[in-house]
Amino acid sequence: MIALLCGLSLVLPLPFMNEVVIFTIYVVGCNFMIGRLGYISFGQPAYLAIGAYSTAFYLFYFGSNPLVGILFGVLGGLIGSLLIGPFFVRLRSDYFAMVNLALAVVVFYLTEKVLVSITQGDNGLWFMTQMTSTPVLDLTIPAQFLAFGIIVTAFVFAFYKYLDGTIYGSCCLATKLNEDKLQFIGYSNFSIRFLGFVIANTTTALAGAMYAVYLGFVSPEMGSPSRAADPIIVTLLGGVGTLFGPVVGAIAYTGMKDVISKLIGNWELFIGFLLVFIMLVADKGIWGTLEPILTRVVSPRSRNTDK
Repeated sequence: MIALLCGLSLVLPLPFMNEVVIFTIYVVGCNFMIGRLGYISFGQPAYLAIGAYSTAFYLFYFGSNPLVGILFGVLGGLIGSLLIGPFFVRLRSDYFAMVNLALAVVVFYLTEKVLVSITQGDNGLWFMTQMTSTPVLDLTIPAQFLAFGIIVTAFVFAFYKYLDGTIYGSCCLATKLNEDKLQFIGYSNFSIRFLGFVIANTTTALAGAMYAVYLGFVSPEMGSPSRAADPIIVTLLGGVGTLFGPVVGAIAYTGMKDVISKLIGNWELFIGFLLVFIMLVADKGIWGTLEPILTRVVSPRSRNTDK
């Protein structure tokens, strides 16, 4: 999948690929919560904004190193998740989804109205010219930022692949499928969900920090509740619970948005119809449907051996 991103970067526009890479990281956390923990969250824009503004505050008020700014964004997401998690993960189903949506609304109005003296409200925080170049890969240069983004994406994929193979990853799936049995054998559903909540939303904050550095600007619109369904839509497009579903969904969603928006104004309507079609024809999403087919094509010998 990383090779695919590198190959696409040679033929597709640079801004498009930067958007795909960052959006992929954004969706990974949402995909983990839906696929592994059974949580549908409409509050991901809030965690994205927390990471973005944590980075922006550092770069606008205190420093100029983009790498340090990204670390501040991750730290902000981590602290926010640790503070909010103990209350939110006690909820399930619709209650969890709605309380996260309420959080997105709160964060949006905090950045737009309440903390306007710090966030500059709708004018946003501009710091592109304040950022200094970084060694090896200069994050102020879009082409080198893309290389950095692909490296970060590789580490994120490797981390979540590692989680899938651990006992903790199995416990995450178990707390989604049968929490009573998991508790019976001695595991704490609350602890498993809480840690998963922190991991997923810190990943989302990382995407927000990368957005801030790439754009050199943040505004309340970045965490708008009106975009709360975006990561869920991309997760469904790519395939819920699949490792590489987020990148496939991000490429499909961003590509369709760029192409269709040039033809019709209400491009979201087309995306909605397409999502309904995919859910009816291929309920496992694009990658979830293609993965077993590709497995049979690429490694038929191992399949015969298994039989």
